[in-house]
Amino acid sequence: MKLLSRTEEFILLAALYLKEEAYSVQIRRRLKDVTGKIWSYGALFISLEQLVKKGYLTSSLTDPLPERGGRSKRIYSITPLGHEALKEIKQMERKMWEAVPNTNGG
Repeated sequence: MKLLSRTEEFILLAALYLKEEAYSVQIRRRLKDVTGKIWSYGALFISLEQLVKKGYLTSSLTDPLPERGGRSKRIYSITPLGHEALKEIKQMERKMWEAVPNTNGG
């Protein structure tokens, strides 16, 4: 399995955390809350598309919202392959950190 980028990892984790509320606005908000950085919608949509293509996420449209002119939301769900990729990257990171000698800074 190919390694996830940090961006892909964070987006998958946000989708996992948000469950049925994992749509672009909420994913972006979660990423900002955790990282303190504002994520552009363009970069987010590109990454979401790539994660769907790789089979780590699926997407589906909700029914249109009830308000006048209401639009559908695209909800993202993590797949078993996405879960496996997160598990793998977590194990690798743990091994990398365990191999670093204990220092005052870490």
